[in-house]
Amino acid sequence: MKILLVGGSKSGKSMLAQRLARSLHGTAPMYYYAAMDPVDDEDRERIRKHVKDRDGWGFTTVERARNVSEEKLDPSGTVLFDSVTALLANEMFGDPPAADSARHTLSELMSLSGSVSNFVCVADELFRDGTEHCGLTEEYRRGLAFVLNSLAEGFDAVCEVVCSVPKVYKGELPPIGDKI
Repeated sequence: MKILLVGGSKSGKSMLAQRLARSLHGTAPMYYYAAMDPVDDEDRERIRKHVKDRDGWGFTTVERARNVSEEKLDPSGTVLFDSVTALLANEMFGDPPAADSARHTLSELMSLSGSVSNFVCVADELFRDGTEHCGLTEEYRRGLAFVLNSLAEGFDAVCEVVCSVPKVYKGELPPIGDKI
């Protein structure tokens, strides 16, 4: 099953993603793909909080800021990928930047999602302000929209998370119960 979770900052999407991955994995391995490339203390604190939140859940953490499909995983496994937003930024603004960053990001995610049984993917929603931005900011937002629309088309379930409440737009989410 392939699930896309989209929501604003601190919306509860990462916690929901963890619970979904836990409900999907059965006895197969679970991988937490962390795509954030920390650049400051705020980033490192956010990573520390996420690591603490998933402590004891059984995830094997894979930290890859770019070229995420290169990791060899158990094909029966479940991947929680956090986040599309970070991966696109890494590809677009990395040294060197990926050629056609949005298409490269999509290709990497499709390859990774196709290599495992279950894939739960998290992305920040950056489109509600209704403003057109200049230069690279608008290029990034348009690239993210392209990646998310493409993933939504090919995934089984698409869900927006607001205040920890999921709103499903496509498919169904599996039951998550009280699994930690």
